[in-house]
Amino acid sequence: MKFYRPLKRIEAITFDLDDTLYDNYEVIRHTDAQTLKFIQEFHPALADMAADRIRLMRAELLAQDAEIYHDVTEWRRQAVLLAMTRAGLSDGDAKQGAKAAMENFAYWRSKIYVAEENHEALAALAERWPLVAITNGNADPHACGLSQYFQFTLRAGPHGRAKPYSDMYKKAALKLDLPLEQILHVGDDLTTDVAGSVACGMQSCWINLREGNLMHIKDARLLPHIEISQLASLTALL
Repeated sequence: MKFYRPLKRIEAITFDLDDTLYDNYEVIRHTDAQTLKFIQEFHPALADMAADRIRLMRAELLAQDAEIYHDVTEWRRQAVLLAMTRAGLSDGDAKQGAKAAMENFAYWRSKIYVAEENHEALAALAERWPLVAITNGNADPHACGLSQYFQFTLRAGPHGRAKPYSDMYKKAALKLDLPLEQILHVGDDLTTDVAGSVACGMQSCWINLREGNLMHIKDARLLPHIEISQLASLTALL
């Protein structure tokens, strides 16, 4: 554990989900593949649908509405809906297909492996402090077997703009009835997690999972309070 700023009193801890508590890359890769397969099999007109087609629809939607990225689930749903409509499906079939595709996406999205040592660390921390999940993504802690550790989950889109905007950080503090400075946020991203939380007045813990050097990473805008390389290190604060 490395210290960059003095830690103040901690009364709660908030956690990023993707790539902080588990490796998100492989589950997303597999989920995208399974979702595309589902779409291709949903209707004959979609049999030749390519992954690039969905990405093009996402880019088109983003160009039309720059704020759509705050809700990645809705952004994905609209991209699938647009792709199906452009392929010739009726409005009704496209809506039904997009809904079914997103249900399929949610199923595979939840097939996440969380290391036992991370479960143990979260369980120990949850005995001492209220824990909260704050995510820009669409992983469901309940479906992933993590919900028992968290008082509640805040998700970009339904609960405010995506990190590093302060919306969800401030909402967490309000729901916890705590000042921001008494909350420690833990995350792997130096922009959304570290800079975002520090800028709004929280304390920050960077989990450095790739042996990066904070002094040589371009994304390092604001120093975290502490740096760790594995989640279990946080139990030293108990």
